[in-house]
Amino acid sequence: MRSCPRGESGATRAPRGARLEAYFLKKPDRNFDPPPVTVGRRRVLQAGALGAFGLGLSRFLSLRALAASEPAPDPAGSLPGFGKARSCILIFQWGGPSQIDTWDPKPDAPSEIRGEFRPIPTSVPGVHISEHFPRLARLAHRYAIIRSVSHNDFAHLSSVHHVLTGQIAPKPHSDADGPSHEDFPHIGSVLTKLRPGTGSLPAFVNMPWIVSHPAAPGGRAPGQNAGWLGSRFDPLFLSGDPGDARFRVPGLGLPADVPPARFERRRRLFDLLEAGSALLEGDSAAGSSERIREFGAFQERAMDLVSSREAAAAFEVEREDARVRDRYGRHIHGNCLLLARRLVEAGVPLVTVNWHDDGQNFWDTHGQNFKHLKDRLMPPSDMGFSALIEDLEARGLLESTLIAWVGEFGRKPAITTANAGREHWPHCYSVVLAGGGVQGGQVYGASDRNGAYPEDRPVSPSSIVATIYHALGIPDSVEIVDRLARPRRIRESRPLVELF
Repeated sequence: MRSCPRGESGATRAPRGARLEAYFLKKPDRNFDPPPVTVGRRRVLQAGALGAFGLGLSRFLSLRALAASEPAPDPAGSLPGFGKARSCILIFQWGGPSQIDTWDPKPDAPSEIRGEFRPIPTSVPGVHISEHFPRLARLAHRYAIIRSVSHNDFAHLSSVHHVLTGQIAPKPHSDADGPSHEDFPHIGSVLTKLRPGTGSLPAFVNMPWIVSHPAAPGGRAPGQNAGWLGSRFDPLFLSGDPGDARFRVPGLGLPADVPPARFERRRRLFDLLEAGSALLEGDSAAGSSERIREFGAFQERAMDLVSSREAAAAFEVEREDARVRDRYGRHIHGNCLLLARRLVEAGVPLVTVNWHDDGQNFWDTHGQNFKHLKDRLMPPSDMGFSALIEDLEARGLLESTLIAWVGEFGRKPAITTANAGREHWPHCYSVVLAGGGVQGGQVYGASDRNGAYPEDRPVSPSSIVATIYHALGIPDSVEIVDRLARPRRIRESRPLVELF
């Protein structure tokens, strides 16, 4: 077990101010990805993109079934951990959590770097995390901390694209460019294309809002939807607090002004229209008639979903025992994580839980870093994440569900004197993975003694995404053809197979 490196001793050093100035002027010149591992090429899966169509629920189901009919990737010859996960819960801590004040404390660093939080021991000997993660400290044997994640983009929006897709944004280093059709698809959109499933629930759910930054000219962050794959592979976006009695899921349940009897009359009318269309086609247009019947079948499934009590029940956190709800926390973050567990339990392959629109600065703690962390950010994160790990384990789902706790970057290992804040810092930060075959109790990589740059085994966001794909059984050979008939490779870096 490798714990965080200690400070140097016994050597004559320059004055502290000069050391810090030189330190932050240093230019990183590193290859952020681990060295490649040679493996046999697997069969390439090419899933041709379709033209633009309307996005009614029935059309969505039709396209999803078409993708499901394509041959699955061949996992033969895969590396350790391949395909261990059936689903993934991506906890996106929007704003950039401070690595030093959460997962990678530096107690021997100067006070202007280490800050006011103290490290506490975990269930893994020699590994310490912040005092404001007490529940997670007791579960360190269940997760792996990656302390050497690094890139060079200081902008929120373009960094989000990198972290959620594994690809550098079309316009990197930019807070002025929102989502576009040139964006690479989110992990969940790729899964919707390659592993759409056959049930009535969507393959990709994103909640409780579409992350955006009020001070960023681009507004919403790119990389949260299907990008060049096309909007039919976008997630189901849920907004609001799932624990609120007024919470509703669009497309599930009948509208208030449509009673069940009226809905059944509409369904019978649709059946009659479908039958009439088939007769008009005649025997000479058997193929067209078959397509009409096929579309009708998907329309019927859409109607079943709208009226399905079982599908709607998966989204109802109020069905949970009060003690379970208390354990997650009666707040929006805890409620979202509880709903995420219900959805993966029901068969949804990927659920993203974004840090909610808290009306403040999210994890973007430019000012009053320590107050915001200890009062409003770390307690619900500690409660919800630890509850999710324990709940999945108790239900026998932890080994088949990968959890990823990520931000778009970390915070600068220097405290702003004027307002006790920390600025953006992408050069080194921490990501945590649990479940899905990942062996708990690990610390992968290491930052230097001040938490500013990787000292051991640097990792790019692309490798984190590749690790998620690897755990979900998506091989490195997979390509998807975009709307311009160009084959696009999904994984650009190797996964961290050492974690499995």
